[in-house]
Amino acid sequence: MTPQRFERLKQVLQARQTDLTVVMDWVHKPHNFNAIIRSCDAVGVFETHYIPVEEGYRPLTNTAKGSQKYVVANQHDEFTSIAKQLKSSGHQLLAAHLSDEAVDFRQVDYTQPTAIVMGAELEGVQPTTAAMVDQHIIVPMVGMVASLNVSVACALILYEAQRQRAAAGMYDKCSLDPETYNRTLFEWCWPKIADLCQKNGKPYPELDEVGEFKSF
Repeated sequence: MTPQRFERLKQVLQARQTDLTVVMDWVHKPHNFNAIIRSCDAVGVFETHYIPVEEGYRPLTNTAKGSQKYVVANQHDEFTSIAKQLKSSGHQLLAAHLSDEAVDFRQVDYTQPTAIVMGAELEGVQPTTAAMVDQHIIVPMVGMVASLNVSVACALILYEAQRQRAAAGMYDKCSLDPETYNRTLFEWCWPKIADLCQKNGKPYPELDEVGEFKSF
Protein backbone atom coordinates (compact mmCIF):
# COMPACT_ATOMS: atom_id res chain seq x y z
CA MET A 1 0.00 0.00 0.00
CA THR A 2 1.61 3.24 -1.13
CA PRO A 3 0.48 6.64 0.20
CA GLN A 4 -0.55 7.57 -3.34
CA ARG A 5 -2.82 4.55 -3.74
CA PHE A 6 -4.29 5.10 -0.28
CA GLU A 7 -5.19 8.68 -1.22
CA ARG A 8 -6.70 7.49 -4.50
CA LEU A 9 -8.87 4.91 -2.73
CA LYS A 10 -10.06 7.52 -0.25
CA GLN A 11 -10.86 9.95 -3.04
CA VAL A 12 -12.92 7.35 -4.91
CA LEU A 13 -14.75 6.19 -1.79
CA GLN A 14 -15.60 9.72 -0.70
CA ALA A 15 -17.33 10.30 -4.05
CA ARG A 16 -19.46 7.16 -3.85
CA GLN A 17 -23.19 7.84 -4.23
CA THR A 18 -25.11 5.78 -1.71
CA ASP A 19 -28.52 6.86 -3.02
CA LEU A 20 -27.91 6.05 -6.69
CA THR A 21 -28.17 2.41 -7.66
CA VAL A 22 -28.93 0.03 -10.51
CA VAL A 23 -31.26 -2.96 -10.31
CA MET A 24 -30.64 -5.65 -12.94
CA ASP A 25 -33.92 -7.47 -13.49
CA TRP A 26 -33.04 -10.71 -15.28
CA VAL A 27 -29.97 -9.35 -17.05
CA HIS A 28 -28.82 -12.81 -18.02
CA LYS A 29 -25.68 -12.29 -20.13
CA PRO A 30 -22.50 -12.17 -18.03
CA HIS A 31 -20.77 -9.66 -20.30
CA ASN A 32 -23.70 -7.26 -19.94
CA PHE A 33 -23.81 -7.77 -16.19
CA ASN A 34 -20.11 -7.05 -15.88
CA ALA A 35 -20.25 -4.05 -18.21
CA ILE A 36 -23.00 -2.52 -16.07
CA ILE A 37 -20.91 -3.04 -12.94
CA ARG A 38 -18.01 -1.24 -14.64
CA SER A 39 -20.24 1.71 -15.53
CA CYS A 40 -21.54 1.82 -11.96
CA ASP A 41 -17.98 2.03 -10.68
CA ALA A 42 -17.15 4.74 -13.20
CA VAL A 43 -19.95 7.06 -12.03
CA GLY A 44 -19.53 6.32 -8.32
CA VAL A 45 -22.38 3.93 -7.57
CA PHE A 46 -21.73 2.29 -4.20
CA GLU A 47 -23.89 -0.81 -4.54
CA THR A 48 -26.15 -2.55 -7.06
CA HIS A 49 -28.87 -5.17 -6.99
CA TYR A 50 -29.76 -8.02 -9.31
CA ILE A 51 -32.34 -10.75 -9.79
CA PRO A 52 -30.63 -13.58 -11.70
CA VAL A 53 -32.13 -15.88 -14.30
CA GLU A 54 -31.20 -19.33 -13.09
CA GLU A 55 -32.58 -21.67 -15.76
CA GLY A 56 -31.04 -22.01 -19.20
CA TYR A 57 -28.21 -19.48 -18.72
CA ARG A 58 -24.69 -19.46 -17.38
CA PRO A 59 -24.47 -18.19 -13.78
CA LEU A 60 -23.65 -14.50 -13.52
CA THR A 61 -20.11 -13.80 -12.37
CA ASN A 62 -18.84 -10.42 -11.29
CA THR A 63 -15.47 -10.19 -13.03
CA ALA A 64 -15.63 -6.68 -14.45
CA LYS A 65 -11.87 -6.12 -14.77
CA GLY A 66 -11.32 -5.30 -11.12
CA SER A 67 -14.35 -3.10 -10.56
CA GLN A 68 -16.15 -5.99 -8.83
CA LYS A 69 -13.95 -5.24 -5.81
CA TYR A 70 -15.35 -1.74 -5.54
CA VAL A 71 -19.08 -2.11 -6.28
CA VAL A 72 -21.26 -4.24 -4.02
CA ALA A 73 -23.66 -6.49 -5.99
CA ASN A 74 -26.60 -7.73 -3.88
CA GLN A 75 -28.52 -10.76 -5.15
CA HIS A 76 -32.31 -11.00 -4.65
CA ASP A 77 -34.86 -13.69 -5.44
CA GLU A 78 -37.53 -11.32 -6.73
CA PHE A 79 -38.01 -7.68 -7.60
CA THR A 80 -40.77 -7.12 -5.05
CA SER A 81 -38.45 -7.32 -2.05
CA ILE A 82 -35.84 -4.92 -3.39
CA ALA A 83 -38.53 -2.53 -4.67
CA LYS A 84 -40.08 -2.35 -1.21
CA GLN A 85 -36.69 -1.75 0.38
CA LEU A 86 -35.74 1.00 -2.07
CA LYS A 87 -39.09 2.76 -1.89
CA SER A 88 -38.98 2.74 1.91
CA SER A 89 -35.63 4.53 1.74
CA GLY A 90 -37.07 7.20 -0.55
CA HIS A 91 -35.75 6.05 -3.93
CA GLN A 92 -37.60 6.76 -7.14
CA LEU A 93 -37.71 3.61 -9.27
CA LEU A 94 -37.05 4.23 -12.96
CA ALA A 95 -37.34 1.33 -15.42
CA ALA A 96 -35.80 1.48 -18.87
CA HIS A 97 -38.96 0.26 -20.57
CA LEU A 98 -40.81 1.14 -23.77
CA SER A 99 -44.40 2.11 -22.98
CA ASP A 100 -46.90 4.88 -23.69
CA GLU A 101 -45.95 6.51 -20.38
CA ALA A 102 -42.19 6.41 -20.95
CA VAL A 103 -40.26 9.69 -21.02
CA ASP A 104 -36.85 10.67 -22.38
CA PHE A 105 -34.30 9.59 -19.78
CA ARG A 106 -32.82 13.10 -19.80
CA GLN A 107 -36.06 14.61 -18.47
CA VAL A 108 -35.68 12.95 -15.07
CA ASP A 109 -34.21 14.56 -11.93
CA TYR A 110 -31.43 12.20 -10.86
CA THR A 111 -30.37 14.30 -7.89
CA GLN A 112 -33.15 12.53 -6.00
CA PRO A 113 -32.44 9.09 -4.51
CA THR A 114 -32.74 6.93 -7.62
CA ALA A 115 -32.80 3.28 -8.63
CA ILE A 116 -32.40 2.59 -12.34
CA VAL A 117 -34.01 -0.72 -13.31
CA MET A 118 -32.61 -2.50 -16.35
CA GLY A 119 -34.06 -5.66 -17.90
CA ALA A 120 -33.06 -8.23 -20.50
CA GLU A 121 -32.14 -6.88 -23.93
CA LEU A 122 -35.06 -8.26 -25.91
CA GLU A 123 -37.82 -8.57 -23.33
CA GLY A 124 -36.95 -5.60 -21.12
CA VAL A 125 -38.07 -5.62 -17.51
CA GLN A 126 -40.65 -8.15 -16.44
CA PRO A 127 -44.33 -7.02 -16.64
CA THR A 128 -44.68 -7.21 -12.87
CA THR A 129 -41.58 -5.04 -12.49
CA ALA A 130 -42.85 -2.51 -15.03
CA ALA A 131 -46.05 -2.17 -12.99
CA MET A 132 -44.21 -1.54 -9.72
CA VAL A 133 -41.83 1.24 -10.71
CA ASP A 134 -42.57 4.97 -10.53
CA GLN A 135 -41.62 5.90 -14.09
CA HIS A 136 -40.65 4.34 -17.39
CA ILE A 137 -37.76 5.94 -19.25
CA ILE A 138 -36.38 5.44 -22.75
CA VAL A 139 -33.30 6.33 -24.75
CA PRO A 140 -34.71 8.01 -27.92
CA MET A 141 -33.92 6.12 -31.12
CA VAL A 142 -33.99 7.57 -34.68
CA GLY A 143 -32.38 4.64 -36.50
CA MET A 144 -33.60 1.25 -37.67
CA VAL A 145 -32.76 -0.56 -34.46
CA ALA A 146 -35.38 -0.54 -31.72
CA SER A 147 -33.06 -0.55 -28.72
CA LEU A 148 -29.48 -0.31 -27.56
CA ASN A 149 -27.48 -2.99 -25.83
CA VAL A 150 -28.63 -3.02 -22.21
CA SER A 151 -25.21 -2.16 -20.83
CA VAL A 152 -24.84 0.74 -23.29
CA ALA A 153 -28.27 2.10 -22.40
CA CYS A 154 -27.47 1.79 -18.70
CA ALA A 155 -24.20 3.68 -19.18
CA LEU A 156 -25.99 6.54 -20.96
CA ILE A 157 -28.54 6.85 -18.16
CA LEU A 158 -25.87 6.65 -15.46
CA TYR A 159 -23.81 9.38 -17.07
CA GLU A 160 -26.83 11.66 -17.22
CA ALA A 161 -27.27 11.01 -13.50
CA GLN A 162 -23.58 11.72 -12.97
CA ARG A 163 -23.79 14.96 -14.94
CA GLN A 164 -26.72 16.24 -12.88
CA ARG A 165 -25.22 15.19 -9.58
CA ALA A 166 -21.83 16.72 -10.38
CA ALA A 167 -23.52 20.01 -11.28
CA ALA A 168 -25.34 19.89 -7.93
CA GLY A 169 -22.08 19.31 -6.02
CA MET A 170 -23.12 15.87 -4.86
CA TYR A 171 -19.66 14.39 -5.49
CA ASP A 172 -17.99 17.02 -3.30
CA LYS A 173 -19.07 15.53 0.03
CA CYS A 174 -18.99 11.98 1.33
CA SER A 175 -22.42 10.35 1.63
CA LEU A 176 -21.19 7.28 3.52
CA ASP A 177 -21.61 7.13 7.28
CA PRO A 178 -18.25 6.94 9.14
CA GLU A 179 -18.60 3.28 10.10
CA THR A 180 -19.35 2.16 6.54
CA TYR A 181 -16.64 4.42 5.15
CA ASN A 182 -13.92 3.09 7.47
CA ARG A 183 -14.97 -0.54 7.00
CA THR A 184 -15.11 -0.24 3.21
CA LEU A 185 -11.82 1.64 3.03
CA PHE A 186 -10.06 -1.13 4.96
CA GLU A 187 -11.59 -3.81 2.73
CA TRP A 188 -10.45 -1.95 -0.37
CA CYS A 189 -6.95 -1.45 1.00
CA TRP A 190 -6.36 -4.82 2.62
CA PRO A 191 -8.86 -7.38 1.20
CA LYS A 192 -6.94 -10.48 2.32
CA ILE A 193 -6.52 -9.17 5.87
CA ALA A 194 -10.20 -8.21 5.90
CA ASP A 195 -11.17 -11.76 4.92
CA LEU A 196 -8.93 -13.17 7.65
CA CYS A 197 -10.47 -10.86 10.27
CA GLN A 198 -13.98 -11.83 9.18
CA LYS A 199 -13.23 -15.55 9.34
CA ASN A 200 -11.80 -15.20 12.84
CA GLY A 201 -14.37 -12.74 14.14
CA LYS A 202 -11.76 -10.05 14.71
CA PRO A 203 -12.17 -6.27 14.26
CA TYR A 204 -10.21 -4.61 11.49
CA PRO A 205 -6.94 -2.96 12.55
CA GLU A 206 -7.00 0.83 12.56
CA LEU A 207 -5.19 2.51 9.68
CA ASP A 208 -2.85 5.46 9.94
CA GLU A 209 -2.70 8.50 7.65
CA VAL A 210 -0.88 6.58 4.90
CA GLY A 211 -2.96 3.39 5.05
CA GLU A 212 -0.66 1.27 7.20
CA PHE A 213 -1.68 -0.51 10.41
CA LYS A 214 -1.55 1.49 13.62
CA SER A 215 -1.76 -1.77 15.53
CA PHE A 216 -2.71 -5.37 14.86
